[in-house]
Amino acid sequence: MSTVPAAAAGRTGSPVARGRSVLAGVLLGVGVAAFVDETVFHQLLHWHHFYDKSTPGAGLVSDGVFHAFSWFSTIAALFVFADLRRRRAVDASAWWGGLLLGAGGFQLYDGTVQHKVMRLHQIRYGVDVTAYDWIWNVIAVALVLAGAALLLRARRRPA
Repeated sequence: MSTVPAAAAGRTGSPVARGRSVLAGVLLGVGVAAFVDETVFHQLLHWHHFYDKSTPGAGLVSDGVFHAFSWFSTIAALFVFADLRRRRAVDASAWWGGLLLGAGGFQLYDGTVQHKVMRLHQIRYGVDVTAYDWIWNVIAVALVLAGAALLLRARRRPA
């Protein structure tokens, strides 16, 4: 049951509806980015596992947990989005901004914290990863900036 008053959550352009639209977008952005990362780089290309500091079996288990995380985020986003649609309160600009911010934020976190700080895995092994790191993180920053621009535009629009 929602703790948001129906009147406040039911108005398109209201701060509550805008915030929930951002939340739905961010959760979906994180879920989609994680899903694409896990599907393309882990399963199809076999470049790495989520956790590469152990056996291949442990790597596969970590990929399964990572895959489940991406789906939990996606399903949560769809529940929030469905509630907003039911109330006719989706703020499309805020939702798209949140989606881009979530996808870019996930990718930037993955490329900096997981790859470089924690060293859970690298994007690839056996090659110079400099170009991969730059491409990965520049795309992430571009997504974050595009999402932030959409969110600023949505915020400036009158309720």
